Amino acid sequence: MEKKAEELFQERTRRVEDAVQLKVPDRVPFLPTFSFFPAKYAGISFEEAMYDYGKLAEVSKKAIMDFKPDMYMNPFSQIALGPLMEVLDYRQLKWPGHGVSPNSTYQFVEEEYMKADEYDAFLFDPTDYILRTYLPRICGALKPLEKLSPMLGQYYFRLLTGTAVLSDPEVTGAIESLLKAGAEANRVRSKMISFVKEMAELGFPTQFGAVAYAPFDCIGDFFRGTRGVMLDMYRNPDKLIAATEKILPVLTNSVTSAAKSSGIPGVFLPLHKGAHSFMSLEQFKTFYWPTLQKLLVALIEAGLTPCPLFEADYTDRLEIIRDIPEGKAIYWFENTDIFKAKEVLGDRICLRGNVPASLLCTGTPQEVRDYCKKLIDVVGRGGGFIMDGGTGIPDEARPENVKAMADFTRQYGVYPA
Repeated sequence: MEKKAEELFQERTRRVEDAVQLKVPDRVPFLPTFSFFPAKYAGISFEEAMYDYGKLAEVSKKAIMDFKPDMYMNPFSQIALGPLMEVLDYRQLKWPGHGVSPNSTYQFVEEEYMKADEYDAFLFDPTDYILRTYLPRICGALKPLEKLSPMLGQYYFRLLTGTAVLSDPEVTGAIESLLKAGAEANRVRSKMISFVKEMAELGFPTQFGAVAYAPFDCIGDFFRGTRGVMLDMYRNPDKLIAATEKILPVLTNSVTSAAKSSGIPGVFLPLHKGAHSFMSLEQFKTFYWPTLQKLLVALIEAGLTPCPLFEADYTDRLEIIRDIPEGKAIYWFENTDIFKAKEVLGDRICLRGNVPASLLCTGTPQEVRDYCKKLIDVVGRGGGFIMDGGTGIPDEARPENVKAMADFTRQYGVYPA
């Protein structure tokens, strides 16, 4: 007798929760993370997926129904962004059909969007800095916001007379762009909610209710740029640390609020600059881990489940990243030695990963099954393991390899009763 959708939903949720809590679930959970793979799998362009919300829902549903993950990542939060970026003339990304080909994924545009001599302005009033300096640099439609007066100066009569700038045609245009973006964002949100409801009715829970970033990555990725933040570790170390500490409570509060309002406790944290290929172990201890550890603990204390994706290799810092509460998070590894991670972290943190992208794109189904078997046998021993690709499912993955990964995990990953 087939199980009802509600029963499957609860079963899948419990399976993942047991793995997170280091209990032995009925089997190894399978949580493939898709980006543009469903579009390619269903035969539409990446650009279509970004602009046609109906097609995005259709191809995403097909991938979910065909591969039957225990949880899925809502596609609208990361794919349905084309119209929004056009309205704002967004400049931090090139996207399918806009700067790259219709079937190429996002390309981040590296710049020093905050200059080295602007740390003081950021630290003095981050909100004012972002509104009048940062947003005009990353969104062409918002460049006129440079004309606004400092926010801290807008009080009493100054607030009243200060509104004169809003009549400037360029400022008015920027505000109109924000209104258009808001309307489009509300449309995306509506589609997202509908998709979550439909998938729940089919028995599939979603993985994440919010996305966060390590404070160092937030400064290094979006403000200072890779080159800038690397130099800052030597030239402006105190101000760099101060900036990560300044942004920590902002990240904590906004992410906690977003996750709780969604009703989904999972929080995804893609980590970019903490690997040994970017910074030394001592730099990791000084600049990266202190605020990331505080963020992870704060999210856990708020009843959320952080899932940092440790991109690249963190093998030499496994002992350091043990320092979080037991059975409360998922550590997702790309190139870290996951078998060593099982030795160091297995009694404390649920591990996720790490089927290589190269294997999913160029290997055979049997090679995929062989690697998954090793993961289940070693990393899955005693529970506390979730199957996924090293960074999710690559857009170029062979469907037969994804199917081999899914089927083998369901069949072989069963724990003894």
